[in-house]
Amino acid sequence: MSEPSPRHAGINLGGTENRPDANAESGIFGFWVFLMSDAVIFALLFAVYGTALAATAGGPTPASVFELGAALAETLLLLTSSLTIGLAVLAMKYDATRRAVFAWMGVTFALGVAFLALESHDFATMFADGAYPTRSAFLSAFFALVPLHGIHVLAGCVWMLVMAAQILFYGFDARVRVNVLRLGLFWHFLDVIWVAILSVVYLQGHLP
Repeated sequence: MSEPSPRHAGINLGGTENRPDANAESGIFGFWVFLMSDAVIFALLFAVYGTALAATAGGPTPASVFELGAALAETLLLLTSSLTIGLAVLAMKYDATRRAVFAWMGVTFALGVAFLALESHDFATMFADGAYPTRSAFLSAFFALVPLHGIHVLAGCVWMLVMAAQILFYGFDARVRVNVLRLGLFWHFLDVIWVAILSVVYLQGHLP
């Protein structure tokens, strides 16, 4: 009796190529290495922010410029998008129909764009209140950390458009399936980073 072959969670490559599961594992492992290197960058920026938190130079303080309600709304959008991108991956695994994957990916894209719109409004409000990156070390550290996460969200939204085009042209072949799973991992990673930003930046900024 032959041993059952391992299957990579979330892909179901089937017989589309030789040793598909082994190749998928290699590709996903490489992407995990990339995510960990990105996490190191964010960790360094968190450390810089922590050391500069009190260095306001007599300018705006965290409590005076951070809108906690907006940050919580942005959190709700991202956490919901984490659910919808997961449903897109599950639809690819169990249904493998373009309509279901496009639907959930489209909802995720819309939530990501809404997050970026709210965050851009927050930054514009801070600028209007005189909270520029050059005003103090605290604001320099803030604008090095938080907008970088926003750039990642923007990159993820662009990636979704690219994946939609790949699905249209190539269907759900092995390469497309692996890329969709990578996109899902990237988006979940951004949600984890945002929860850290909410805790370290926004909630801590309103502590007495």
